[in-house]
Amino acid sequence: MGFLGFLGTPLGYVLQWMYDLFGSYGWALIVFTVAVRLLSFPLQIGQQKNTARMAAYRPMIEEIQKKYAKDREKQNEELMRLQQEYGYNPTAGCLPMFVNFFIMFGVIEAVYYPLQHILHISKDVLTQIASILNMTYTYTTNTAIIQMVQKGTLPAEASALLTPEQLENIKNFNVMFMGMDLTVKPELAFNILLLFPVLSVVTMALSNIIIMKSSGQEMQGSMKWMPWMMSLMFVWIAFTVPVAFSLYYTVSNVLMLITSIITRKMYDPEKMKAQVAAEIEEKKKAKKAKKQVKVVDEKTGEEKLKEVTEAEMNRLRIERARAIDAELYKDERTTPLNAKTGEEESCEK
Repeated sequence: MGFLGFLGTPLGYVLQWMYDLFGSYGWALIVFTVAVRLLSFPLQIGQQKNTARMAAYRPMIEEIQKKYAKDREKQNEELMRLQQEYGYNPTAGCLPMFVNFFIMFGVIEAVYYPLQHILHISKDVLTQIASILNMTYTYTTNTAIIQMVQKGTLPAEASALLTPEQLENIKNFNVMFMGMDLTVKPELAFNILLLFPVLSVVTMALSNIIIMKSSGQEMQGSMKWMPWMMSLMFVWIAFTVPVAFSLYYTVSNVLMLITSIITRKMYDPEKMKAQVAAEIEEKKKAKKAKKQVKVVDEKTGEEKLKEVTEAEMNRLRIERARAIDAELYKDERTTPLNAKTGEEESCEK
């Protein structure tokens, strides 16, 4: 997984602790997934709140895009003004997605190399063993070593590279769950190994649909098929990684479905639309409201109170600032630096 799997090592220690607690690789993954979802639930609440608020701005955004369809610069200016004046923030709620993204690849890294990340056997040692077995060091090497040690068929030369404690840990490593070896890669054949890969794809599609509905955004045109297209793309991942990841992802998606229903009840998009619309209306009224300010009468020079809008207030402030600058710098030389003074001309003569 390279850089994307940088969380594999720390997550491996968490999985090891849970494995030691439950004595089962499968249950360790399930409890780990539940813990991750519980810890990320506050972030998901914030994401739902922000997403529901963003749905309220959708009509305003579409109006700007339609009005300035041929003027991209003006369109960006209006969207920026929308952000500044009414709190529209297109990046709100992105943090939970990034967190889930990095955790997902961290888990893939950990289940790819359980001997390295969960049992903490040196990668150098495992690479040497792979060489003895005439294999390239990949996740299949981890699976092969586990199976050989547990069957007692690992070559003596390879066994010599492992300490007695490491051999014992591998021998007792309980990777079976519901009759499945979680360290192997599923194949497109009718067997028990298909259970979690298929469930992970189906639950992913369902969770995507629920999330889209919870956001308050209607799926139109090709967007209606987006959850299913993403699920089809995920099929490739589900069948190229060990079954352990599909177990993790299935449980994660089921929990996502449950928490999405809860957060939708907490921050219903329709209610948020009404709330945001009321806030926008209040801000518009505040902008139009008249305020009393002191202004100087140009004819008499007397100060008097005048009612102005916020826009007029800003204009008066700019005019006042310009007047102050003009008064402050009125005595400074205004002759261009490249112009010749009378003294310079006499010197030349």
